[in-house]
Order: sequence, then structure tokens, then C-alpha cells
Amino acid sequence: MAAVYVPRSPTTGVLYGVVRTHLTDFLAAVDAQTDGSGLPGFVVNEFRKFLRCGVLAHGFARVRCGHRAFERLVPFSCKGRAVCPSCGGRRMAERAAHLVDRVLPADVPVRQWVLSVPHRLRYRLAYDHRLCRTVLHVSVRALRSAYRRQARRQGLAGGETGMATSVQRFGGAVNVHLHFHTLVLDGVFVRDGDGTLRFRQASPPTDEDVHRVVARVRRRLERLGVTGTASAAEDPDPLADESAALAALSRAAILGRGALGPRAGRRPVRIGADPDAPWVERHVPLHAHEAGFDLHAAVHVAAGDRERLCQYLCRPPLGQGRLHRLRDGRIAVALQRPWADGTTHLVFTPVELLERLVPLVPRPRTNLILLSRRPGAERAVAPGGGGARRTRGWHGPIAAARRRPA
Repeated sequence: MAAVYVPRSPTTGVLYGVVRTHLTDFLAAVDAQTDGSGLPGFVVNEFRKFLRCGVLAHGFARVRCGHRAFERLVPFSCKGRAVCPSCGGRRMAERAAHLVDRVLPADVPVRQWVLSVPHRLRYRLAYDHRLCRTVLHVSVRALRSAYRRQARRQGLAGGETGMATSVQRFGGAVNVHLHFHTLVLDGVFVRDGDGTLRFRQASPPTDEDVHRVVARVRRRLERLGVTGTASAAEDPDPLADESAALAALSRAAILGRGALGPRAGRRPVRIGADPDAPWVERHVPLHAHEAGFDLHAAVHVAAGDRERLCQYLCRPPLGQGRLHRLRDGRIAVALQRPWADGTTHLVFTPVELLERLVPLVPRPRTNLILLSRRPGAERAVAPGGGGARRTRGWHGPIAAARRRPA
């Protein structure tokens, strides 16, 4: 039996109710806190468009089947990038399908390398896309060098790999946690004597290999002065100059604390937490930590089985199913997996939840899915360096592999 299309009901969701009921009061509180300067327009528009998403009264397309004389009204979507779970889920599916069908070679395994940066650097990267791309280029170059070095040890000269990175701005606690999920073709492409392009799979990395990569990333960023580990209070803060409100909410969300109201500076209430739970140190394979930088490389996916991983890379910050309204009006957000102390949910007031969502909204026209670039691009941005230098992208082995005859 064919499935029957059932349109969603956007106005009945928990998040829709929070935004519709409390957005005006939240914006007024932000204005009062910042002498009326408020939030940037692109952030406010993200929330206002969400309230119109999927609502027929705000516009629709009329779709008609000429053979069956059947028609349906399809409401317009907001195409939001952070707040709307529906548009985020649709974008996740579309981007994952594009990566699997049009970008990644079908017969090549991939390994996920996840790079996290220190808290202070997360704040700088959240709304400085040039600097964000610089950190990504440093990471890409370190990974590329690691794969080429291993290939040379195996007698494969001139090998190249390819990468696609998702820049994720959020963590599982609805906090600002900008980090990089990089899918690397797990090996190198080399040309045989007859010019045929062939893929040679790499050996699995060791813990020492992962630590060597993250240490190289830290050293290169330290030479550029962008590690964020030594920043004086008088250092310029471009985000604060642009919007004091957005800067304050971003700093609080990175630290996992409130910024407004009577609970300012406090962490959210936790459900399931055991205050006496001991701190458990556990060894995670293929995971390295270096001066605030973390690198994880344990996820490996065989050829032809990448769509679920790509969906994970492209997922939205908050799914509708994770939100639950409590009897007292507060919102419980389910964690994707329990914490070590047993915490399963974080509880926010509606205003606290809006505080957490605001800094997750990216700037307009910034790409969050990036293919690798030529090495040496880490010189693009440096303190006092005169801005960014564009580098020509390389199609590299990803495009070449997709052109190979079947």
C-alpha cells in the first residue's frame, strides 16, 4: 500500500510555542541589557522566518496533478539554518545525498577526523569565517601530510587524498561548540605507469599518529597567533564591537551558562545527574588531546556505506523530538547520550533556551560544508597580516576519481 502524505503541523511543536510566546519578551530583555542596540538583523530574521515556516497563511505553492485532477497546497519553508528543525532535517538529507552521490567516490572508504579547539578560540571562530577557514586549512594540511607520509613509507610517491569538512557550530547540550568534522578518503590516489588512477587504502592510524596530527595543528596555529590560549583583556573583540548582545550570549553559551535574568552565570538544571558520581577517566582509542585541542579518528566507514555518517555531519542543531515541555512551563532537552554522571536531560526556561539558540545562527552566505584547499592556505589570516588571501581550490582526487571509467 502506498504511503499517504501527511503534512506537518508546524504551530503545534514545542519550539514553535517557545518562540511565538517568548521571542518579543526575550528581544526586549536583550535591548534593555545592551542600551537598545539589540541583536543583529540576521539573527532576529531567523526566528521571525521560523514562525512563518510551513504556515499556509504566509504563502504556498499550488501543486496539481493533471492526470488525476488532484491538487495540494504546499506552504513555503523558511530555509533556516539553525532554529527550524524541519528545514534543518531537510537540508541534512539533501546535503548527505549530495555528498554520497556527487562528491565522494563510491568505491573508497572514508575516515572521520573530528577536531575541537579551545573555548577561547571557539568564541573567535563563531563569527569570524575567515579565521575559521584558516584553522580548517591548517587541519587539512596536517591530515594531508600524514596520509602522504604513510604512502611514501609504502613506496607510493606523489599520492593524494581528498577531504570534505562540515563546520558544526553546536554541541549536544545546545551550546556553542564550533568544531570540524572532516571526512578523509582513507588512503591515497596514485597513478600507475600507464596513467591509470588507482586508490591505495591506508593502514589504520595509531594513537601516536593521531597525537602527531593534533600537535602539528596546535604548533602551526600557535605560530600564527590564533590558538586563543593567551589573549589579554584589552585585545580587540570585533564581535563585541558589532553586537555586544551577540558577543555576551555567545560567551555564555560557550561556557554553558545563562546570560540574562535571575539565573545569569548559572548552568542549566540537569535531570538524572548524580552529584556524588566520581569522575571517570577512560581511554578512548584514536583520540588525542593537546593544550585544549582534541582530535578523534576512530570512526571508519567502508566503501558504499557513507550516507548515515554524512547525515550525522549535516545534522541540525536541535531536533524536535528532543524537546519536552514540563508542567511548570520549562523545556527539557534530551541529550543524545547520557553523561558520565547520569545526566539525561537539561532543563531550560523558555528565555534560557532562546539564549542558547541565538549564537547558533551563522552569518548569511557562509559555507559550512567545505572541500579541501591547496596546502599553504593557513597563511591566509594572521594577526596584522592584512586580511584573508584567497587560494584557488583544487578538485584533486575526489573529482578525478569520479571521472574514472567504470
